[in-house]
Amino acid sequence: MRWALVKVCLAVTVMVVVAFAVPLGLVVQEMARDRALSNAERQAAAIGPTLSITTDRGQLDRAIASTQMGAAGRMAVHVPQLPAVEGNRPPMALGRSRADVADVEDTRRIGRAATAEVPGGSALLQPVAIGSGGIAVVEIYVPAGEAGRGVAAAWLVLALVAVALVFGSVAVADRLGVRLIQPAKRLARAAQELGEGRLGARVPEEGPAELRSAAIAFNSMADQVVQLLENERELAADLSHRLRTPLTVLRLNAASLGEGPAAEQTREAVAQLEREVDTIIRTAREQRPQTQRAGAGCDASEVIRERMGFWSALAEDQGREVRLAGVERPARVPVPRPELAAALDAMLGNVFRHTAEGTAFAVDVHDAGDAVIVLVSDAGEGIKDPDAALRRGNSGERDGSTGLGLDIVRRVAEATGGDVRLGRSVLGGTEVRVWLALDDRGRRVPRTRRRGHRAASIRRRARP
Repeated sequence: MRWALVKVCLAVTVMVVVAFAVPLGLVVQEMARDRALSNAERQAAAIGPTLSITTDRGQLDRAIASTQMGAAGRMAVHVPQLPAVEGNRPPMALGRSRADVADVEDTRRIGRAATAEVPGGSALLQPVAIGSGGIAVVEIYVPAGEAGRGVAAAWLVLALVAVALVFGSVAVADRLGVRLIQPAKRLARAAQELGEGRLGARVPEEGPAELRSAAIAFNSMADQVVQLLENERELAADLSHRLRTPLTVLRLNAASLGEGPAAEQTREAVAQLEREVDTIIRTAREQRPQTQRAGAGCDASEVIRERMGFWSALAEDQGREVRLAGVERPARVPVPRPELAAALDAMLGNVFRHTAEGTAFAVDVHDAGDAVIVLVSDAGEGIKDPDAALRRGNSGERDGSTGLGLDIVRRVAEATGGDVRLGRSVLGGTEVRVWLALDDRGRRVPRTRRRGHRAASIRRRARP
């Protein structure tokens, strides 16, 4: 916008300068020529009295020599042939003549002053009546340098003024552009900060009226976003708190189940559910930004081993074959431990909820250098519409499903700059691929590229 304003002012100023400076320069040039011709006319008129008195060659030569133009060799007098009473004298030309004879005769016949082009300049031909009744022609030579005297200086001054006007207009436009651009930049920066989760971003209400209005609207929007998030956190905390009563009853009932593997698994599941509810309440009350805190992270391999220890017992009861690979080495990811555990539980819970008992599944972890890829595969029937399954709250035809499990996984992945993809696994069922980026490179890569050949190559390496 700044450079556009500068270009517009530059174009307008150049057009104005050309529209005024060029005609003004031509007028100055014409005025210089008229001035030179007017001076030549005065010099020609100086010899007129002498021609009206006498046509004697000697007297005319002395008269010509006494004038300024005659002394400079720039005056000539063309006397016509005299009548018989004057001795039938032939025509004569006194002084240095440069004009053609035809031009001289045309001027004598017309009886008006004329200008003829001659080598090196122009010649003023001025007719003068002599005493015998004839017409003499006085020729005054006007050099080209005299006709253009002062024109070059005038053009130079006009050019300097034009350049000064152009630079002045560019400087003024640049300052105006800065005055307009700075509030716009602040507005864009605040919008970016708000999009990154910094909810305290606000814009100073200054600058032009339009940008002030935009800043006021942005600040009002940001306040409303903060209020909406506050309300959402309070609602999540309140709803989660209401679960404590049925959880307490469930925990008491589980305690009365006695001893045995099923009873122990039930009590452990109730305790895990209670911990998750407490985590939800604390998280909702923290009022933290949506983006991950710098330095927050965990060992994905350790979290997966721990959660698989819980789910393997249930898989054994249902006769499911479980395969776990890639968790032997540490794999640090920029995801808090509770969130990664919740995402993994959501994926494994979908396997148990939407596949028949006895269906095998596998969990693979791969370190790709700039990302950690977690693959959860099963041998079930697969998902008919993967894109619809990834949409928040879309349960499709799945009974008892809220449609939020995969959305939890997606939000965890996208918080690192990664993504989630659904596809066909090597076991024949569904494969959930979670890409967890390890640095900002994943955030800068467009999603279309992340989902391209690079993801396909990782998927091929993930196959046993």
